[in-house]
Amino acid sequence: MKITGNEDLRVQKTINGIYSSFESLICEKDYEKITVKELAERAQINKKTFYRYYPTLDDLLAEMQARYSQDYLAVVGNFIYPRDLAKSVRSFIEYSASQSEAYEKITCSGTYVGIRQQMIDQVMKHTWSNSPEFNKLSSLQQHILMTFIQNTGLEVYKQWVASGKEAPIEEVVQSAVTLISSVDNFLKLSK
Repeated sequence: MKITGNEDLRVQKTINGIYSSFESLICEKDYEKITVKELAERAQINKKTFYRYYPTLDDLLAEMQARYSQDYLAVVGNFIYPRDLAKSVRSFIEYSASQSEAYEKITCSGTYVGIRQQMIDQVMKHTWSNSPEFNKLSSLQQHILMTFIQNTGLEVYKQWVASGKEAPIEEVVQSAVTLISSVDNFLKLSK
């Protein structure tokens, strides 16, 4: 349930409690091992209260992921693609590095592939759909390009996290930007 700020203070506290408890559980265990009972106990509510706001844990996870997508789109929503692709990759890594441990687990863990892909698809559709260069590509070329861009930025970030974030973030950003720079050549070849 999205909080608008117009809700009763008790409702806001309940939703915030559900969110923070859910984030804690995500950090502690795999998603499929989280139960509504355990979440309700952690949030100090009963199960009926949880179900008043969310039909399932999947709905709560989808809402959480939608928040991440909206926040990230607020950063890159005015970028022009492919011109601002390097800025976009930089923004993704910097945005990701500034998020919680729960975000990191959702982004890097194999457990969350489906919901993560929904977020990626939403962001890519919003950011690339207005690109004349992209729209001139065949559907196969569009798919190849989107897969490459998604996987490159995501894998660079995941590898950085897996290494314990040993490298400075600027080095990670530069690696991703260098890899992504081949997109310009792909677009030229596709004309």
